[in-house]
Amino acid sequence: MAVTWRLGPSTPGRRVASGASPWPGLWAVGWLLSSLVSPITVAVAVVTPPSPSSARQEKAYGFGRSFLGLDKCNACVGTSICKKLFKEDIRFDRWLTSRLELPKASRQCYLGNLTDDSETWRPVVLSRLLTPERHQVSDQSICSSAGRPPKCSIEAVLRATPRFQSWARSHLLFPSMVQGLSAPLLRCPSQRLLDRVVRRYAEVLDVGSTQMKHFSDRDKLRLLYTLAVNQHTLLLQMFPGTEGWPFPRYHGSCGRLVVWAGSRPLSSLYAAPLEQRADAAFQLLHIAQALGSNSLRFRLYYTRATEDMFGLAEDGRVMVMDASGIGVIDLQEGFLPDALTSPANQSTRDVFSCLSGSCDRPPPCSTVRHSQSFSLLCRNVLPRLLLPAGDLRSPHLPSQVARDLDTCADATRTDVAVTRAANSLMDILRSMRPCSPHYPYRYPECIYNDRF
Repeated sequence: MAVTWRLGPSTPGRRVASGASPWPGLWAVGWLLSSLVSPITVAVAVVTPPSPSSARQEKAYGFGRSFLGLDKCNACVGTSICKKLFKEDIRFDRWLTSRLELPKASRQCYLGNLTDDSETWRPVVLSRLLTPERHQVSDQSICSSAGRPPKCSIEAVLRATPRFQSWARSHLLFPSMVQGLSAPLLRCPSQRLLDRVVRRYAEVLDVGSTQMKHFSDRDKLRLLYTLAVNQHTLLLQMFPGTEGWPFPRYHGSCGRLVVWAGSRPLSSLYAAPLEQRADAAFQLLHIAQALGSNSLRFRLYYTRATEDMFGLAEDGRVMVMDASGIGVIDLQEGFLPDALTSPANQSTRDVFSCLSGSCDRPPPCSTVRHSQSFSLLCRNVLPRLLLPAGDLRSPHLPSQVARDLDTCADATRTDVAVTRAANSLMDILRSMRPCSPHYPYRYPECIYNDRF
């Protein structure tokens, strides 16, 4: 008798014989019990299958390895969240309806929901590190770099590179091993910074050591690939929100799909009352200030700033939802001389250098200005938030706001002048923020503390 396996969301791995009852031996058990004479009373519990109305709908989709990017591993991010995806503890938004088909694979980001107890759901973002088109171009460049056909094994090509061979032989991640990669995180690498990358890397089983002795070659390739393609998920792991950093929680990855906590877009405030916009603007400036000066002595700075980099958590906090453009300078150990990390140094360039879709390099570390994050915010984000109609003479705003914004956004001004204008803006915006239960992230503390 042929036996087939049926996989369903509520009964994973249940074996059912084709053309037979799910309990073929129940009649034999009943006959045997009735034929025995014994003083022992036997209680038999009959399990009734759930009714069609209460059973979870049969899946109308199948997770393809190509949709998740598992067919590209170990040139991928990891597999730490795969179990939750397959158990439907993480669902795309449309899965909360009766339609369970997968969304289009041509998109980079999807909105979804995650649960830990099957009762409460919280919003998450499911995203690829690059758009599918850029991933395809990147994969083709890997094959062409080795003179292979477009459908070659990209993992085999990457494993054979001198860069990966140096990773495979080392138990520590040294600055020389990441030179030539385009991630802003790695533009000014120090040993202390790279130790933090390794120690906080959540895609391995044993997290917490600065040494890579517990990393398999597979783990090392995944970490190297992630650094080369998009640093976003690594920043979320290195500087987690649970420690006070303004980044969303990182939940894990499955192939090339990564999952982190969701938020509301910053642009949703453009039509909101001024007090809400002033609160968000103050938070943006305060975040830039805190990233540049913190107790860890890592200076985090923006290499770009756009409205879609930021989002609003459920409690009203502003979060940096896209950390791919954040650079890091170690104020404690410093960084290598620019001559060793400049784009002209071709000895550090290889196939990993352009996997992000661009071979452009950030400016040298010594050219990063202390006021750079403030200037980018005042130029590209705050005007639309505070002055959505473009009216610099808004009667609802003090006239000093427009003057401070103009000074703060002027890249020709000195660092002192830009910082002074940003601090003046924060002082004005702080006084405009209401102390209200509508802002749970700082209520009721604002009643007792003037700094709120």
